[in-house]
Amino acid sequence: MQLRQAATEGSEDLFRFSQRGKQYFGNGTDATPHRQTMTDQAIAGQLKALAEDYQRRAEKASRVDAAKALYRLAVNAEREPLV
Repeated sequence: MQLRQAATEGSEDLFRFSQRGKQYFGNGTDATPHRQTMTDQAIAGQLKALAEDYQRRAEKASRVDAAKALYRLAVNAEREPLV
């Protein structure tokens, strides 16, 4: 009798564990869309940072090119005699 009672109590514990396992699994699968959203947001953030970096580099290159063009104009103006 005690063995049967212990077996029954053990199976109840196992059943509770299975339910808890199912809850954990359910919570894990419920979190999957949130993980995907977090991943998408992380990738979007990285792409935005990359785009901003390229924009800064383009602006810097434009300023450098403009400065070089002005320098060449100034050098050429000094070389040519004024008429």
